[in-house]
Amino acid sequence: MEYNDQLNLLIKNALAEDIGDGDHSTLSSIDAGVKGKAVLKIKEDGILAGMVVAEKIFRFVQPDIDFTALKKDGDAMQFGEVAFEVEARVHTILKTERLVLNTMQRMSGIATLTKLYTDKLKGYTTRLLDTRKTTPNFRLLEKEAVRIGGGFNHRFGLFDMIMLKDNHIDYCGSIEKAIHKAYEYVQTVKPGLKIEVETRTIEDVKRVMAMGKINRIMLDNFTPALITEALKIINKQYETEASGGINLNNIQSYAATGVDFISSGAVIHQAKSLDLSLKAFLPVKDARI
Repeated sequence: MEYNDQLNLLIKNALAEDIGDGDHSTLSSIDAGVKGKAVLKIKEDGILAGMVVAEKIFRFVQPDIDFTALKKDGDAMQFGEVAFEVEARVHTILKTERLVLNTMQRMSGIATLTKLYTDKLKGYTTRLLDTRKTTPNFRLLEKEAVRIGGGFNHRFGLFDMIMLKDNHIDYCGSIEKAIHKAYEYVQTVKPGLKIEVETRTIEDVKRVMAMGKINRIMLDNFTPALITEALKIINKQYETEASGGINLNNIQSYAATGVDFISSGAVIHQAKSLDLSLKAFLPVKDARI
């Protein structure tokens, strides 16, 4: 499914969850044709994310809104600034308000934390990856927020890459057997699918190198010194990824090894939503659209 199709489905389901059989607060107090204006106020410093999505949410309910973006995704934002103005039916604004805010607050928090990580990688060749440690049914936008913050997306789900992790290897019986079966699967069932294998020791790295037939080696919970040792063995024959125990305090020591990627679930699951608010102007008197 294409990104826009996935996004439309996410918006549809999220609105259905929130509105149910009707926004009765609005239906009971405001005439259906009244037009209004609202602004998105920034109440916390950080990196802005979700502007494009916010407009899509409004237009999903009412395609002919007037949406004026005063900032864009990826911009630094400061307390007191206004990100956008929207003019639409008041019913549209109030029905979409919470979804817009929840989405933008969450995305901005992830983008802000990701930017802290990627700033630490300036001057190094290592790139930051996210993981599948995401919120169910919101992965699409959490990963988009990582991109806005300067990171890169790892696989989106179980379907777009083979990753032989510790449990796969242990259930299968050995690294060698797991790699062999995965390679045969790719040749016969899913040509072109990339294979990554997790290693837990230097001995694992040597066994993977002896087997080949893979695209990337994950070095899981290795110290920077062990990663340096492993990279000498791998000798740039395969992509390399460091994972496990990496944080803002030690990420540069991992990047200094020259590893191709550092993956971090923390940029999503440890991100704190930022404070934003949607403030409505009084509706234009007797306006109908």
